[in-house]
Amino acid sequence: MPIKHVYIRALFAALLVAAAPTFGAAAEMLRVGKSVPEAFSFVPLDVGMRVGLFRKYGVEIEASSLSGGARLQQAMAADSIDIGLGSGPEMATIQKGSPVKAVAAMAGAPRLLALLVRPDGAVKSVADLKGKKIGVTTVNSLTAWLVSELSRQQGWGPNGIDVTPLGATSGQFAALKTGQIDGLVADIATLLQAEANHSGKILFRFGDLVKDFHIHVIFATDKLIATRPDAIRSFLEAWFETIAFMRADKARTVDIAKDIISVDPAITARTYDELMPMFSSDGKFDPKALAVLGRSFVDLKILAAEPDMSKFYTEEFLPQ
Repeated sequence: MPIKHVYIRALFAALLVAAAPTFGAAAEMLRVGKSVPEAFSFVPLDVGMRVGLFRKYGVEIEASSLSGGARLQQAMAADSIDIGLGSGPEMATIQKGSPVKAVAAMAGAPRLLALLVRPDGAVKSVADLKGKKIGVTTVNSLTAWLVSELSRQQGWGPNGIDVTPLGATSGQFAALKTGQIDGLVADIATLLQAEANHSGKILFRFGDLVKDFHIHVIFATDKLIATRPDAIRSFLEAWFETIAFMRADKARTVDIAKDIISVDPAITARTYDELMPMFSSDGKFDPKALAVLGRSFVDLKILAAEPDMSKFYTEEFLPQ
């Protein structure tokens, strides 16, 4: 065999060995929780697990899903979860004593959320929303704040749109169908599916309203930070490589995501197009986004005054 071919084969073998996961060392087990099970926002965890990127960095994931941000924070406080995939507004719980810290900014503007109205209703544009009833999850939720912020930016004050807390999305759709509300706020995948089913029409995307924001962040418990900092670094290395993989391979990402978010492949593909731009590539926190978050805590009456946001996060574990 020519020397050149021997050299190429040897080089190729060396590259395979270098790229392969290291199975000799014991993997770091991390219990990772999603604040909700079906949102596309948290699909990177499933993608990274499915394609082996967490294993590549020596991390074994024990994944779980909860029924909201409050439950996620409770699970972390109870030491049943090490890392939480949650929302930026959940950072306010740190001021109230939650034993966690945000270790990465996962996503920016709230592209995940949009406002849907009745397909046969009187609301044809944002200008028609004044005085209308819009369904949200709870009175102090991000969905409620976004509707109030839309009203404020329209010049109607924070109460110019009637924010109507109705809990789960299924209840909101029932209220929309019977005319009890004029619209609702939910995740874009659900609303794209509703449009396809002729159950409503998307009027407004909140990613166009609030440019500077962190809709999602990654939390680590204080215990994990103190005892296993390298496990956090490995997790974040794998996470951001997963984001790069998702951007490069839409077909594989959609194939994995379609079963998680429970919509058909065509809607999943549209959701991918809508939401991939919101994911951070490096996890760094934006001072402007943090300032808006701080203001939202006061607007929602979660905190009495805007906090020192620098106490809520760290960038020491981000990939260099």
